[in-house]
Amino acid sequence: MAQTQQKPVSKEVKIWYGLELSKVLTELGSDPQQGLTTAEATQRLDTYGPNRIPEQGLKNPWFILWEQLTSTMVLVLIVAAIISAALGDVKDTIAIFAIVILNALLGFTQDYRAEKAIIALKKLSVPTVKVRREGAVQEISADHLVPGDILVLEAGNVVPADGRLVEGMSLQAQESILTGEAEPVPKEPMTLTGSDLSLGEQHNLVFSGTAITYGRGLAIVTGTGLNTELGKIAQLLETMENKHTPLQDRLDALGKKLALVALLLVGIVVVLG
Repeated sequence: MAQTQQKPVSKEVKIWYGLELSKVLTELGSDPQQGLTTAEATQRLDTYGPNRIPEQGLKNPWFILWEQLTSTMVLVLIVAAIISAALGDVKDTIAIFAIVILNALLGFTQDYRAEKAIIALKKLSVPTVKVRREGAVQEISADHLVPGDILVLEAGNVVPADGRLVEGMSLQAQESILTGEAEPVPKEPMTLTGSDLSLGEQHNLVFSGTAITYGRGLAIVTGTGLNTELGKIAQLLETMENKHTPLQDRLDALGKKLALVALLLVGIVVVLG
C-alpha cells in the first residue's frame, strides 16, 4: 500500500476519538502500513520535541518546610508565642506552638506528596518502543516518538504516548492511573460519538502511562510529552503548588490585619506609658 502524502501536523487540540480513522490518518499525515519516513520523523521531533515530561527536580524538603513557617499568619502566631513565653504564660505558649507545628506538618506533607507525585508520573515511561517506519517494524527510543508514528502494542507494554487505535485484536488496557478503574478496559478502533466523553469512555484511544494487559494492536500517536493526558496532569501538579487556596489567601490577609492591629496596640501602650 502506497504511503499517503505527508504534511505538517497541526498542534490544534482535536477530539481524536470522534474522527473517522481515515480522517485521523490524513490529519497526522501517516499510513498504517508504511508509517513515517525517517526524514519526516526527524522533522517532527524538531517541531514537537522529545517524548518526555521535562524534569523540574524535586523541591528541597527544607525549603518546603520554610515556606510553611514563613506565612504571615504563622509568623503572627510565633510572635504571639514568644510574647506569651516572655510573660510567663506557659499554657498559651505551648498551645500556640502546637498549632504552628501541626499547621506546618500538614502543609509540608501535602506539598511534599505533590512533589513526589510529579516524580512518579515522570517515571512512567519506557526506554524503547516498537514502531512501523518506512514499512518495517523498528525499535526506537521512546523519547523519539512523534505524532503520526505507528505504534506496535503488545500485552505487557506500557503505552509510551497517547494514540488512536488503528487495529486491535482482543486488546485490553489497565487505565487505573488515569481513570481509577480497577479492571482492564477493552479497546476497539471504531469511531465514537459524543463531544464530551470521559477518558474511561474513550475506548478507541490508548494513553501514555497505561499498560496493555491483553491482546495486541496498532495505534497512531496523537500526542507526546506534555501533550499527553499524563503530561497535562504533571503540568497541573507542578502549577498547583504555586497557587494558594481561598482559605490560605484569607488567612494570609487576616494575618496581615492582626499584625497591623498588634503594632497599633503596641504603639498606643507605649504612648500611654
